[in-house]
Amino acid sequence: MTIKTGQQYEDSLRKLNFKVYVQGELVENPVDHPIIRPSMNSVKMTYELANDPQYEDLMTATSHLNGEKVNRFCHLHQSADDLVKKVKMQRLLGQKTAACFQRCVGMDAINAVDSTTFEMDKKLGTTYHQRFIQFLSKMQEQDWTVDGAMTDPKGDRSLPPSKQADPDLFLHVVEKREDGIVVRGAKAHQTGALNSHMILVMPTISLGKEDADYAVSFVAPADAEGILYIYGRQSCDTRKLEGGDIDVGNKQFGGHEALMVFDDVFIPWDNVFMCGETEFSGMLVERFAGYHRQSYGGCKVGVGDVLIGATALAADYNGAAKASHVKDKLIEMIHLNETLYACGIACSAEGGKTASGTYLIDLMLANVCKQNVTRFPYEIARLAEDIAGGMMVTMPSEQDLRHPEIGKIVEKYFKGIATVPTEHRMRIMRLIENITLGTAAVGYRTESMHGAGSPQAQRIMIARQGNLDQKKELAKAIAGIPTH
Repeated sequence: MTIKTGQQYEDSLRKLNFKVYVQGELVENPVDHPIIRPSMNSVKMTYELANDPQYEDLMTATSHLNGEKVNRFCHLHQSADDLVKKVKMQRLLGQKTAACFQRCVGMDAINAVDSTTFEMDKKLGTTYHQRFIQFLSKMQEQDWTVDGAMTDPKGDRSLPPSKQADPDLFLHVVEKREDGIVVRGAKAHQTGALNSHMILVMPTISLGKEDADYAVSFVAPADAEGILYIYGRQSCDTRKLEGGDIDVGNKQFGGHEALMVFDDVFIPWDNVFMCGETEFSGMLVERFAGYHRQSYGGCKVGVGDVLIGATALAADYNGAAKASHVKDKLIEMIHLNETLYACGIACSAEGGKTASGTYLIDLMLANVCKQNVTRFPYEIARLAEDIAGGMMVTMPSEQDLRHPEIGKIVEKYFKGIATVPTEHRMRIMRLIENITLGTAAVGYRTESMHGAGSPQAQRIMIARQGNLDQKKELAKAIAGIPTH
């Protein structure tokens, strides 16, 4: 089997034995838990669309390992066209789910680990790349969802890993054995971890020789012995426990984050892709971050498309669609959204081949893409809230609408234009609320700010790659100043 169906994916998750806590309770069945289930539905969509002929070109690719058709999320980019199709695929999935579909981190991780291990082996004589290719082959064959795990809790940001008061605040190797290694620590902000089959761990920062134990990359089953998950809270998440489907805004789809704790987890050597090679930790971090910053030029744009559509409907239902300022604000939302998309496409089209043959995006443009993503979704959301109006946050509940006595009052006084049912107006307002303030805001706004590194991380990379000296020489040449 190469490409799973959506149902096969769901069935495969049910076979896993996760240890996960949600709001202080150990959950036996994460797949059907009402808070977690919508996020699983989002990942499931990546399988369903891959089996839909009309989306085959975007959702699937030809494996460079065996020539078979695979899900694009399991593929190593073999051309700039692959990089472009990745962004287009992400926009499509954002449009279909209006949420985070969670497989991007793993796709970005495998591409970064591939080229890094290849170059590491070439310089150091190690055999990590061969191990990785063996894993990739299994990943493609089984169509695994892989969670990329890079971000550590970090503790005191002023101190390196080995100087922390608690050494476990960065994941590290605590024992090397003949048959493998034992690791301890945690990974934070793990997008879609509970909807994944495997976890691909990477170091979180560039490391010096004194932090060799922290320079570790490996893959482990998501339900491996010793791995514990604590599910992250999201705004308005308990609305999913109330029943009904209006107040949640997006009943079917969602995303999730979790803290992933490694309590002396054993990793066999065949699954280890870095162990102490500090000089390559920075390369792995930089390449993964670059790929993931490219990703935001697709997924956030797709969600933005839904938000713009919902805002335009809100204007229609409010009877305000013909107002010139509303039209202008919608144009601005579209302009900002398409600018993000342009950045994602640009860094993809300008990508080039690494030593392993896998294509890497243009790192400068990828960082520019993500820097814009830290800003534009906030402005798009602000404009959506402006157009939607105050009803979005003062509207009664679905229970009030359904109430035998006061329901008629809600129907009467929360109506907009006469031709649109009050329920429809309430539904679109709740969708806007979900994306801008509710559970989806974690993925659309807050993740836009901090996902793939904080805004300052992109600015540091832009400074490194800006080549100011060259630009000075260009200016000198034009101004008639002697150049070197």
